[in-house]
Amino acid sequence: MQAEKLPGLKIGKLNLPTPIVQGGMGVGISLSGLASAVANQGGIGVISSVALGLLTDEKGKKYRDANLERLRYEIRTARKKSNGVIGLNIMVAMTDFEDLLRTAIEEEVDIVFMGAGLPLRFPEGYTPEMIQAYKTHFAPIVSSGRAAELIIKQWAKKFGRIPDAIVVEGPKAGGHLGFKKEQIFDPAFQLENLIPEVVAAVAPFEERYAQKIPVIAAGGIYTGADMRKFLELGASGIQMGTRFVATHECDASEKFKQAYVNCKEEDIAIIQSPVGLPGRAIRNSFVKEVEAGEQKPFTCSWKCLKTCDYRTTPYCIADALNNAQKGQLLKGFTFAGSNAYRVDKIISVQELFESLAEEYAASVPANSAVA
Repeated sequence: MQAEKLPGLKIGKLNLPTPIVQGGMGVGISLSGLASAVANQGGIGVISSVALGLLTDEKGKKYRDANLERLRYEIRTARKKSNGVIGLNIMVAMTDFEDLLRTAIEEEVDIVFMGAGLPLRFPEGYTPEMIQAYKTHFAPIVSSGRAAELIIKQWAKKFGRIPDAIVVEGPKAGGHLGFKKEQIFDPAFQLENLIPEVVAAVAPFEERYAQKIPVIAAGGIYTGADMRKFLELGASGIQMGTRFVATHECDASEKFKQAYVNCKEEDIAIIQSPVGLPGRAIRNSFVKEVEAGEQKPFTCSWKCLKTCDYRTTPYCIADALNNAQKGQLLKGFTFAGSNAYRVDKIISVQELFESLAEEYAASVPANSAVA
């Protein structure tokens, strides 16, 4: 009997042979190297746009200019390496959000994922007619059906178009989380409950506008069996970050990747980020020192996040993540999903896709009859 194949994923004019979206991970964890490798395997490879200016060694260049210059470089490099679907993750909370979005549209990125805030605006000067004509697809990241409904209504009213997809990120994700600390382990807020809620919320709009709005499940998805579970709950695709960190093509340093391989379940913790949000990370000496009240003095080169007050924050989150990306873990830490402790080796992106397909085929559909 032939093994069951992964289902495809259709988002607007994008037709993918797999339902796999690689999560955008900053600072510098998912760049053109990882994104192009994922795209070549039939998934959506996603570049993170967060603080790319920190990755340049050029001195004297303004960070905002450096961000945009490096962003264009990463998008164009990914294009040279792949004919697949290349996406970009942009945080709404970034102070240069509009510049990053404008650059993505100019470079005709296939799809932009917008999270860390409600994306309710486009760059100044962009008319509804222009927005409707863009080749780029747009997918907000939400944590509730209510947020999805609000965004769709606002976009339809202001821009004359609705999102091409919706990503629902649950509380088991790595990095900054869109939940209050007490909600993270509350069963009511788990992804298994959020997916049906969001699918139901978008259904009336799909009928009204005669347009499919695929819902993509994200946060804590680790195996092909997990993938099947969320597709059966109504999702059209899944987003995965943690397992892609543990690949040869990931753009992080080897020390960053080994932090995943070496960590234990008890090392994965919820921390309070200086930007005012809870986040999931691997606890190391840096995290322990901050939790003990130690200050990490820094000079704010540019106010990258709208919610950050550099005068009172104990450390710079951008510097900490940039240091970790480079392997300087005594000066930073690694964000990670709840299943990072399950990583035991570094493999290629191709091997990961093959493993996920095998796991999916071996998993049993929830509605299958047992003889």
